[in-house]
Amino acid sequence: MLPESDNPREACGVFGVYSPGDDVARLTFYGLYALQHRGQESAGIATSNGEDFSLRTGMGLVAQVFDEEDLAYLKGHIAIGHTRYSTAGGSLACNAQPIVVYDRETGDPIALAHNGNLTNVDILREDLEAQGVVFESTADSEVIAHLFTIAPGRTFEERFHYVMRRIEGAYSVVMMTKDRLFAMRDPMGVRPLCLGRLDGGWVVASESCALEHLGVPMEREVQPGEVIVIDEHGPASFYPVAPARKRAICTFEYTYFARPDSRIGGQLIYPAREEMGATLAREHPVEADIVIGVPDSATPAAIGYARASGIPYREGLVKNRYVGRTFIQPDQRIREAGVSLKFNALSDVLAGKRVVLVDDSIVRGTTTPRVIQLLRRAGAKEVHMRITTPPIVSPCFLGVDMATKAELIAANHSIEEIRQHIGADSLGFLSLEGLNRATGQNPEDLCNACFTGVYPLNVQMQLERLEAERGREPALAAAESLHRAGRP
Repeated sequence: MLPESDNPREACGVFGVYSPGDDVARLTFYGLYALQHRGQESAGIATSNGEDFSLRTGMGLVAQVFDEEDLAYLKGHIAIGHTRYSTAGGSLACNAQPIVVYDRETGDPIALAHNGNLTNVDILREDLEAQGVVFESTADSEVIAHLFTIAPGRTFEERFHYVMRRIEGAYSVVMMTKDRLFAMRDPMGVRPLCLGRLDGGWVVASESCALEHLGVPMEREVQPGEVIVIDEHGPASFYPVAPARKRAICTFEYTYFARPDSRIGGQLIYPAREEMGATLAREHPVEADIVIGVPDSATPAAIGYARASGIPYREGLVKNRYVGRTFIQPDQRIREAGVSLKFNALSDVLAGKRVVLVDDSIVRGTTTPRVIQLLRRAGAKEVHMRITTPPIVSPCFLGVDMATKAELIAANHSIEEIRQHIGADSLGFLSLEGLNRATGQNPEDLCNACFTGVYPLNVQMQLERLEAERGREPALAAAESLHRAGRP
């Protein structure tokens, strides 16, 4: 695998379509293609023709997993799709989604894809295993799926009531039965989910950009705590559980995860990131010659910083957008090159210049020093680091792979120590107030736990689980490597 990025990693993107007159597998492929930024480890599509399910999953990027033969196999008028990063459960082929399970009473199949993270998954898994459920993956998404197979109730509305009362945490879910498509969002609304109207059908997706790529007008966002069911009569909506005491939209959706052309909470992401950069310029001014951003997520913020400061914006880093996940190990020379596999610095732009470098976050502090070294080797006279989030001091348990507290550099070092570690001439983080204001949301509706350590629900069990999972990762990786090599 390529050297690990310092960026936090989102859990996944989900997509669903109900459209009797369309090639739903192809629509889902392109929907997932638009959501590729949300997960690059595995991808999958499940379809239903009203009687039977078809399923294809695999490790890698969307375009690597599917070909025309796969799409021809995936027949039907309902489809759900998923593209994944691992948070709960490792980066294993068995964890690729959608997950297909079978109803205990009727034997009917249920397919499910999930973006988020459950905080009470261990208790639920133990309870299900005690009832005879056999798990085929380590992902918490399978727990949600199996809860539906045992849920009491004569209607799916009653089943959703049972499931949503039992699960805790972040979940934006698409689910498919033989004749219906469901979309479910957790009562806190941590992860995004939206609904679009297709000619003769309906689409749900993690982000509105996936709808726009398909020419599908966005109808609205799925509301926190809402379930939408779509069948031949169109969509219907219900709320199985009482509203949450507070909403907790993930702030990182605005700073990093979502594409700049998506809307979350009614706010287009691009101007929100521009405003973060402008606020950074007001909070942490510096004399410099040019402003550059770490592509791609920090580019709008760098433009905002340049506009507010009056310092010219330039592109000083070029990103190799074809560098993605690979199982081919780099040799020593490439290892030493490190981040230069992903970025190249433009010496003609940077030489002799005092540079403001804007990025969205510093998590472990592993990639940022390499980027700054690239700029200095290209001739930058000074490098002033500006970050569009506050220091990250606590791990996330709601769908983001962000490291343990011991691995978070800001949890263990002062800003001055971080500045020295990354090799910058100065370092400034955006204030929490500035970040919240730039999102355009009520601060009470945002989750800022990674900056404050104040979580919207109890996460003690997840703290213990995260530490245990970190210890198991080397063994899981070794087992998967042997599996790919065809060895027992």
